[in-house]
Amino acid sequence: MVEQAFIHRASAGRVLPGGGRRALCPAAADDLPGGHVAGSPDLHAVPGFREVAYRTEDGLDLRALHRPAAAGRPTLVYFHGNADGLSGSLRVTAGLGAEGYGLLLAGYRGYDGNPGSPSEAGFYADGRAAMGWLSANGVPASHTVLVGNSLGSGPATELASSFPVAGLVLISGYTSLPDVAAPVYPFVPVRLLMRDRFDNAAKIGRVAAPVLILHGTADRTIPYGHATALAAAAGGRAQVVPFDGAGHELVGSPALFPVMARWLAGLRR
Repeated sequence: MVEQAFIHRASAGRVLPGGGRRALCPAAADDLPGGHVAGSPDLHAVPGFREVAYRTEDGLDLRALHRPAAAGRPTLVYFHGNADGLSGSLRVTAGLGAEGYGLLLAGYRGYDGNPGSPSEAGFYADGRAAMGWLSANGVPASHTVLVGNSLGSGPATELASSFPVAGLVLISGYTSLPDVAAPVYPFVPVRLLMRDRFDNAAKIGRVAAPVLILHGTADRTIPYGHATALAAAAGGRAQVVPFDGAGHELVGSPALFPVMARWLAGLRR
């Protein structure tokens, strides 16, 4: 299948054939802070967090990290990018945690030593398990904001379209994987061949909550046009914030935190 040979971005900005999990999403290890975390990192005794586990509907036990919210603050459910993991999730959400926002740093099958193999349907099941764990521990969907970076924009949008969440934040998100692949392989019928589609544009219109879309104007992995197309598909509920000159590494930019913090504060008014 085409996705088995797709999307490994070289440092020169070209998209080259890759393989395995790296092909699942348009991100590369040099795009995100710290790169992919192989194996099972030591996440015990992270200040303010506890490691938790939840079981998916197909019987996988996944590890994640949870930090409870301060009074009056929502819990952010963070879905990381393809080349990242829980350790990277800790770094990029540190500022929001310090402001008292609750955090559930969601784990994926096949990442961070978790069992299973990555797939679109599998990631959605992993996200539902994360939401179920929060609900069982006293955090209803209405008290959550879903945050998806790059690959993570897929499960975040899927869940926001089916759970009554308080908000959705997409960082360097895409309309769909075939939309990213088609310009790269113009002579291959990728729209017919790709199984993992992550069709965010088809789902975002069903998201009832406010949507914040953050995207770098110089992103050569997922071009900025994906952000404006997602906003159009979302209707009047979406706000797009462009970051001039930023590439696909936007999630690690210090400019991101104050924008997110202001938007989240507005949700509480």
